[in-house]
Amino acid sequence: MAFDLHAADVWSLLANWAEQTPEAPAFMHGETAISFAELHERALRTAQGLSDLGVGLGDRVALWLPNMPAYPILYFACTRLGAIAVAVNTRYRAVEVADIVGRSGAKVLACAPGFRSIDFLSILAEIEPAALDRLAAIVNVGDEPATPPPAIERLRRVPFDRLLSRPRLGTGHAAANVACNIFTTSGTTSTPKFVLHRQGAIASHAQQVARSFGFAAEGTLSLAILPLCGVFGFDQAMATLAAGKPSVLVESYEIEEIARLIERHHPSQMFGSDDMYARLLEMVPGERPFPSIKWAGYANFNASLEDIAERAEQRGLVLCGLYGMSEVQAFYAQQPPESAVARRKLGGGVPTSPLAHVRVRDPETGVLLGVGQAGELECAGPSLMVGYYGNDAATAATLTADGYVRTGDLAELDGQGGFTFLSRMGDVLRLSGFLVNPLEIETHIQKVPGIEGCQTIAVSSAAGVRAVAFVILKPGATLDEAAVIAHCRESLANYKVPLRVFAVDDFPKTPSPNGFKIQRTKLREMAEDLLLSS
Repeated sequence: MAFDLHAADVWSLLANWAEQTPEAPAFMHGETAISFAELHERALRTAQGLSDLGVGLGDRVALWLPNMPAYPILYFACTRLGAIAVAVNTRYRAVEVADIVGRSGAKVLACAPGFRSIDFLSILAEIEPAALDRLAAIVNVGDEPATPPPAIERLRRVPFDRLLSRPRLGTGHAAANVACNIFTTSGTTSTPKFVLHRQGAIASHAQQVARSFGFAAEGTLSLAILPLCGVFGFDQAMATLAAGKPSVLVESYEIEEIARLIERHHPSQMFGSDDMYARLLEMVPGERPFPSIKWAGYANFNASLEDIAERAEQRGLVLCGLYGMSEVQAFYAQQPPESAVARRKLGGGVPTSPLAHVRVRDPETGVLLGVGQAGELECAGPSLMVGYYGNDAATAATLTADGYVRTGDLAELDGQGGFTFLSRMGDVLRLSGFLVNPLEIETHIQKVPGIEGCQTIAVSSAAGVRAVAFVILKPGATLDEAAVIAHCRESLANYKVPLRVFAVDDFPKTPSPNGFKIQRTKLREMAEDLLLSS
């Protein structure tokens, strides 16, 4: 079957494959498989059920669900209606859920009361009643407990199966210019912003990723480990679907379960974090433990795993660095799988779309920079967001007049048609007038025996702006601060040597769809307090 690359909107992605290969599996979950025709039928029925609850063009439906079949069914139902699916991280709790549901003005919230890992209804019961007043209904996927929390008894609760029992929706509102997705930013220093995308951008990007990543090849099967509530996991599933190929929905992030599913399904594609691959390689024996995987995309979140690509290569697993963010979608760029590991391991890469373009700008002078010069990355292309929902000021600050997203990332052009991601601009240290990637210092400190993890921030001191490092020690180890500083002084420029090194049990974190992000602002506050008291 030819690979269709002409769907102008998200609903058409599904409708085209439901017509061309109706019996082919779209999603697999546990012991069940859902064909494209079944997904199409269930989405149409669910769309009518949502319409009965008052959901229409432009209304918001909050999806607070793990990776289960109800997620794509509800999502495609929203696209048929012209409604907007609001992704809610399953790690979020009462305060965060109340904020997202309230500020987005969601009309319906879908959750899974019977999900084994999260007590969704008890979390809802902790929310101030006024925050949920605008909800027309809560859609419960799976069985509700016999005695739900009293605090939510006043809320209308509708079983998901009841939506599936409705007749098929007739006329819909799917179109390229209709908004369809809200992703939330990580919100490490403030409340999350709502990144709004239209159907044309989601559909065209899914098709382009499918083409560029070779998803149309015979035997393609994706293991959807990353949460669908995050752009990384969502775009993987959508690109696989755009190629007419199946995804295995993975509810659990437990390494044992992931390893079991790899052994059972033999996926050709997989995406995840450096930590996930490190744990898989440690758990699964053999010289080539994952022979079915052509190549695997990864994001580098852990400085202590700087050599994970080399370690994976030694055991036949090809890891490729990627780049993306909610504002430009995941898989905006990719390091070529055929390139040497020294390049493949880097974040960034060559833009996926031939219509995309990147540039790097000096954050202080505004001058555009050349190859090898570090500055703020700006991205253009068809995968970009519409803006931040309900926040015109933030949209104006992020989108340039000529259509680029100011990413807030430090990067440099690589001279090979792409770029290398270095760090978040907010993480960059300006020391003695120089921009310094904290990873450089952190990687060096982690070479000291007994140190398991490191985070470095910059603080003002009597000696000027200096680096301060926080470290996590291995079990049984003790911190010799003077030795760590001496170790840095031996190999790093003086201005990069930390003023102080402090041991902590853990770094302050905030949840994101792909794990937890370090709260560097909180670390800076901790450093300032420690310096004052020492």
